[in-house]
Amino acid sequence: MHNETYADGVGEITITGSIVRINLMSLSPTEIDEHGNAKAVFRQRVVMPVDAFANAVELMQKAFASLVESGAIRRVNDGQMGSVPPVPAPERGTNASPNFN
Repeated sequence: MHNETYADGVGEITITGSIVRINLMSLSPTEIDEHGNAKAVFRQRVVMPVDAFANAVELMQKAFASLVESGAIRRVNDGQMGSVPPVPAPERGTNASPNFN
């Protein structure tokens, strides 16, 4: 069996010299903010050399372009490359992923 990591998003990317650290975040099942929404909390870190990060960004840009082309996501404004509508956090008490609205 292969290990998989789920993340609701990227919280922070830090570059130190030739090393890139990407903090993966997910919505907490127990922590909520002042509005009753699930808080994004640190889950795991991906650490890679800067050249591997550059290759990953290129691959993600190609995947993003395919998603836009297929209509799976859309750009909010053609002037904002890569922007998509924000996904609201699920309502408190629901057991649903924000990826499946």
